[in-house]
Order: sequence, then C-alpha cells, then structure tokens
Amino acid sequence: MTTYVPIEAPGVVRAASWPCDDVLRSLGVGAVAGLSDVEAAGRRARFGLNAVSSHRARFFPVLRHQLRSPLLGLLLAAAIASFLVGQRSDALIIGVIVGASVGLGLVNEYRAEKAAEALHSQIQHHTVAVRDGRPTSVDVTQLVPGDLVELHLGDVVPADLRLLEVTGLECDESVLTGESLPVEKNTAPVGAGTALAELSGCALMGTVVRTGSARGVVVSTGASTEFGKIAAGLGTHQLDTEFQVGLRRFSLLLVYVAGALTSAIFVINVVLHKPIIDALLFSLAIAVGITPQLLPAVVSTSLAAGSRRMSRRKVLVKRLVCIEDLGDVDVLFTDKTGTLTLGRIDYMRALAVGPDGSDAVLRWGLLCTENTTRDELDVGGNPLDQALWWSPATAEQRALLTGYAQLASLPFDHERRMTSVLVRDAVGHQTLITKGAPETVLERCLDVPAAARGALEAEFAAGNRVIAVATRPCHVDEPPVITGADEKDLQLAGLLVFLDPPKPEAADALARLAALGITVKVVTGDNAAVAAKVCHDLGLGTGAALSGPEIDALDDTQLAEAITRTSVFARVGPEAKARIVHIQRRSGGGVAFLGDGVNDALALHAADVGISVDSATDVAKDAADVILLEKDLNVLADGVSEGRRIFANTIKYVLMGTSSNFGNMASAAGASLFLSFLPMLPSQILLNNLLYDSSQLAIPTDNVDEEQLRKPSHWDIAFIRRFMIRFGPLSSVFDFVTFGVMLWVFHSGPTQFRSGWFVESLATQTLVIFAIRTRRIPFFRSHPSLPLTLAALGVVTVGALLPATPLAHTLGFQPLPGAFFAALVGMIIAYLILIEIGKRLFYGAATTTPAPPHYGRHRHLRRRAAYFSTASYQPEKTAEP
Repeated sequence: MTTYVPIEAPGVVRAASWPCDDVLRSLGVGAVAGLSDVEAAGRRARFGLNAVSSHRARFFPVLRHQLRSPLLGLLLAAAIASFLVGQRSDALIIGVIVGASVGLGLVNEYRAEKAAEALHSQIQHHTVAVRDGRPTSVDVTQLVPGDLVELHLGDVVPADLRLLEVTGLECDESVLTGESLPVEKNTAPVGAGTALAELSGCALMGTVVRTGSARGVVVSTGASTEFGKIAAGLGTHQLDTEFQVGLRRFSLLLVYVAGALTSAIFVINVVLHKPIIDALLFSLAIAVGITPQLLPAVVSTSLAAGSRRMSRRKVLVKRLVCIEDLGDVDVLFTDKTGTLTLGRIDYMRALAVGPDGSDAVLRWGLLCTENTTRDELDVGGNPLDQALWWSPATAEQRALLTGYAQLASLPFDHERRMTSVLVRDAVGHQTLITKGAPETVLERCLDVPAAARGALEAEFAAGNRVIAVATRPCHVDEPPVITGADEKDLQLAGLLVFLDPPKPEAADALARLAALGITVKVVTGDNAAVAAKVCHDLGLGTGAALSGPEIDALDDTQLAEAITRTSVFARVGPEAKARIVHIQRRSGGGVAFLGDGVNDALALHAADVGISVDSATDVAKDAADVILLEKDLNVLADGVSEGRRIFANTIKYVLMGTSSNFGNMASAAGASLFLSFLPMLPSQILLNNLLYDSSQLAIPTDNVDEEQLRKPSHWDIAFIRRFMIRFGPLSSVFDFVTFGVMLWVFHSGPTQFRSGWFVESLATQTLVIFAIRTRRIPFFRSHPSLPLTLAALGVVTVGALLPATPLAHTLGFQPLPGAFFAALVGMIIAYLILIEIGKRLFYGAATTTPAPPHYGRHRHLRRRAAYFSTASYQPEKTAEP
C-alpha cells in the first residue's frame, strides 16, 4: 500500500477553487483507498485533534471564579491595612476565615467541574471515513486532513470537505450563514474569492446533510475550519440557562443592597467617631455576610450530585445546568417508535398487488435500499431496511440479488418520503424501483386496485407499519442519474408489512409523567391511523389525530388552539415539528421534545429541552441537551423528578440567604448605629458566615416533599423578592430581642454581648432551614435528610461551645451564663413558631407565573461547538501546516 505524505492542507476557500484531482494531490491521498491508520495517526500528531472547544476541568479558572468577588478583594485589602497599623491578630483571623471560605467553594465547584468532564467524555460522535480502503466508523475529533469522509442524510459535516462525489446533496448551512433554505452541492470548482455561502463544491464543518449523500476529502480541521474560526470568535463558553440568569440577578440584587447598606454604615460610623479601620472592616464584613458567597458552590454541588444520580438512572445531561431545565418541563412532544413501541421492528409479510406474487414484492423491496454494504460491517440504511434484510423470511430472496446491479439512487428525504433506485438485471433490463410511505407512493402509481387500498387501511387500523413498493421499466442514458421527476407512472408491486408493538411498560410510564404534571403529545412521521391505534392502546389522549397537511393549513392562532386538544400529530415533517414546538412555547411553561432522527433536529433545537437517545442519529444527539441511555419514558420520568429535586434544594439555599442571613446582617448594621461599640467584630461576622455556609453545603442531600415534584419548577425572582421582604424582618425582630436580653437582663459588656449574639444569630439562621425547607409542618409531616440534620445541629453546637473554648480570647469571645442558653432555647422556639405562621400567610397568597426562557441567537452555534469538543483540545494547534 502506498503511503502518502501531506504536502499542503489548503483550507476550504482555496480548495473550493481547485479541481478535485489537484486537491487530492495537494493532500497526498488517493481517491479510493483513503489514508491508512498509521498515516492518519502521523497527521493527527502534526495537525492536532479535530476539535474547537474543550470540556476539560481546569483548576485555575475555577479559582479565578472564586476570587473574582470585588468584596473579597476589598476585605483582604482592608485586612492588610489593619495588619500594617498594628491590629495583626484581627487581620490574621480575617485572612484565615476568607481563605477557608474560598477553599470551601473552590473544592466543591472543582469537583462539580470534574463531574461535568466525566459526563461529557461519555458522549461521543462518529462519522464514516475510508481507512485502509474500507468505510470505518471514526470519532469526529480523530479526523485529519486527507481523510475521505462519507456523508448521508442527517449527518453533521465533521470537517471542511472538498466534495468528490455527490448524489442529490443539500446541506443546511444556517448555523454558519443564517440562511434557512438548504444549499445544493456539486463537485465543480468555483471561482477564486467566492463567498462562503456560495462554496457549492464544499461541505462545511457543523452544517447538516438535509438530503442526498456524498463523499469528500477533509481539507481543514478544528480551529482552521470556517466553523472553528466563528466559534472561536464568539467564545465557546457554555450558555446560561434561565435559572442561571435568575441566580445572577438575585445575587446582583443582594450585592446592590449590601453596597448601599455598608456604605451608609461606614459613613455613619465615621461620623460617630469610631475608628476608620474598624468601621471599614465591619462594613465590608457585613457586605460579605449578605452576599451569597457559597451559592455557586451549593448549586455546583447539587448539580454534580444530581448528575451522578441521573447517570445511574441512565440519563446523561450535556451540561449540568440542563438538569434544572429538565425539571421545568410541563409538555413533552415525543416520537412513537422506540418510545411508546418496542422499537424492535420485525418484518411480517409481503402483500402482492400484481401478478408476480409476494416474492417479487420482497425482491424489489430488498433491492431498493440505501445500505452501503450488505455484510456484517453494514454502516448505512434505515431501521426498516435493516429489519427487511436480516429477517429469516427474506433469506431466499437475498440469495437472488447477486444478479442485479444498482446503477443510480435517489436517497430518501422528508418531503418526498420515498427512496428510489435504478437497477439492471442479468439480461440488461433496467427497472426503476420506488419504496416509501404508502400515501406518497400510491399518488405516483397508475391504476391502484381498490382491494390494495382496503388492505392498506386494514394494516394501518391494526397498528402495523407499511411500506409500499412500486416499479416501472426505465432506461437512462450514461451516466445514469435519476431525479424526483422520474418517480411517476409507477405500477404498485405490493406492500411490505412490519410490526412494532407497544411497550408493555409504556402505559405505566405515561401515567408517571401525568402524575408529574407533564402532558405527553405524540409527533410522528408515521401514518395517523397507526399512531392513533398505538396511543389508544396505551390510554393516551382522545379524539382524531392531526396530520401534516392539516397542520400546514392552519395559521399560528388556529394551530395553538388545536394543540391543546390534540394528542397525536401524524405524517409531520421537520419544519412542522419545529413549528408545533415554537407555538407551544409561546403558551408558557417548559417544552421538551424527544426524538432520535434527523427529521427531529429542528424541533430539538426549538424546544426548551431537547432530549435524544444514545442510539439516535448524530444530528439528533447534537441538537439535544439530554441523552437517554435507554429509550424509555420511565427513564425520562426519573430525570424530570431528579431535576425538580435539585431545583427545590437549590431554592432552599436562596430562601435561607433572603431570610435569616439577610435579617441578621441587617440587624448588625442597625445595632452599630446606637451601640457605643461594634455589635460583632469583623472576624466574628466572617466566622459566623463561614460556619453558616458550611452547614448549607448539606442541602443538596435533602429530601423533597412529594408535592414539589408534582408540578414543574420555575425560577421566579418576584417570589424571592417577596420572600426576602416578608421573612428578613422576622429574623431581625429576634436579633433585637437578643440585644435587649444581653444589655438589660445580663448587663453585658462588649465581649459578652458579641458572644451572646454570635451564638443566637448562628443558631436562628441555621436552624430555620428546617422550617423553610418545606411547606409542611417540619419533622412531623416532612423529614429532613440525615446529613442536613447533622450539619445544622453540628454547626449550632460548635457556635455554642466556641465562647467556652481556648480559642475564645483569640476570637474575641467569653463564656456565657447558663441562663442565657435557657433564654436562647425559648427564643429559637418562638422564632420557628413565628416562621411557621409566616409560611401559612405567605404561601396562601397568589404568585405570578414566570415567563418561559428565551435564548440568544448564537445558541445553536455553541451547541454545535460542543459536538467537536474534547478533554485534550489545544487551541493553539491548528490544521494548517
């Protein structure tokens, strides 16, 4: 075998203007055998991986994320200033506490990043490349310049290709050009300087094969491709979900409140002639106490733990934050095959119409296929072709196919719903064979018997899948080419009948989804009668199905009304599927779409959550946010429940930050105005905040009440704001009661006052989690998890014991009298009772429904960039020599 050495990787713009032979010569590759594995490995070492982004967890970016808070920077600067003016012990304590807080967040967030890396590494995308003369399935990131790549319907173009052979190829290039219409492709060179959108002789990385097939040679990979350049220009950072946007707005709200409050405190303390350094440190410590420093760590920990649980339940999320989107779903559109049915398509029988009998129908059906090969290395064809080929009932006819040669083919597409081939038998007779959806094939046939139509309706009514086969003599001059115009004046040979029965567990899965508040609607390319029969058997929906032509005849308002009363949409094309999803999203709530075919890609992109399966086409997996390792609605129901559980636990931390924590810091600010001393030292405030946050890291393990799983979870910033206004002051009330007890009952000096309030504030703001975590009566009707219970009680115990430990003097504490703890127990009980009363009043009020999420215009491009992602991506290494 000849080994070629690459001379030049010309790039797609230059290669588009060269004849095919010149491109192959510049790349040092033959047009038939392709590269050897050894040569491909050498080129990969030279040009790098075919990747445009990385999903590898990096320590230092996570550390920068933890340190980017301006409040932390100001606090450390003030601590340094305090150290320089002689208050070294306080400065050292503050530094240690800030370091511990940053370290806590760093460890948890980095663990979550590693979990995301492991998750992403489980998802791979493959393409068909010619290696050592044979079509081979290759990971897209392993392609190199000079690889020969085969393209088929539904493929994502894996690199920039110069096309060598084309059969009716059209590509959707909207991800690059914004043009919604597919672009026709050929092999002819174009003029130098031709615009990207007019490179008809090339297929561009990241675009999608809408119809036809082709073979091309890779001319550039990774960051050197046109897609790679655009992705790098935009930045391939992950998109924010609506929940993340809400969290950021909430955090900014608290930062603004903290900024205004602490600025006022600092100015007033200076006016009251308190030491400037003390006033500055105190003000900054208040700001740190108010801001939710560990919120990213709590969210990341919750999502990482959730992703592990979901992975065990056979659900993979491409990004951790997609878990929350999944919990937001209240309408699911799904296909039928493999979801409601077994997905194990079995050939049943052939029904002949003409005089040639069922054997002829079967033979024509076997010949009319897009399968690349007919052996154990088969890498093409659709499930119906595969079921027909491997059925024991077709073995006799398979043996007779060697006398036929395929001269030309017209691949299946979702507009025609047919496949056609031109074959020549042993004596030289040429025959056009068309196979596809019965409705469209019969339209192109002459003199279809009424008995054939009756047999077809009977098979549909029984829930069977049916393919029609038709033929006609056809002589085509060299070179043989067939087009859609040739699919006419056909004679119906017969029908091929397949069985795909309903799953035994599908009915229970649909009931589970209904219990979760999710409405399931079936969107299928199958016949309406077949889909309706399956759905009826599973108890899903009532009324007539809506077909593709009927959908096209409705305007958006009429379709929106029809969607509410329709459960089955049949013979629906890709654009119609996406239109249904778009219109449903306008009604509010979360919309998910579950699909596994190329015709599902548009709808997967359009949905709030795109869901596919591990066995799906690459274009479907690329468009999806969530991958099911098993095509089972029970698996999806598990994923939805987990998403809602994680969302509920994350909100618990947010509500904690807006109630007791916020109230305590506001109390400290208020007390500093009338006390002659600081109510709590800056180091004590930071220690209080660190202990409190440490206990909240157990929230992701908490149990969630069943009613919180029964309905979709939505981020509602207005709800959070109302919660803060209602419950924050309740915490402050008990803080001021504590102030009174310490000043007028125990006649405390500054040190004892600070010790008492430290213990009380830590106890109330930590223990209130047991009330806030549920809308039920805590402990009696809703039980917290053991880790959360132990963490909360452990932190309160530590806080109560600190004033009596050897560290007390260093931290500015002193032992408290026994009577104080009796008063503390009474105040905690009264506080929790008041919180329960507040809960009854608050949750009795009506709440608004948040708007559905909206995504940026670059959402699809960044999604596609994840397709070409690897843990070992090195952006500085390109495919240019």
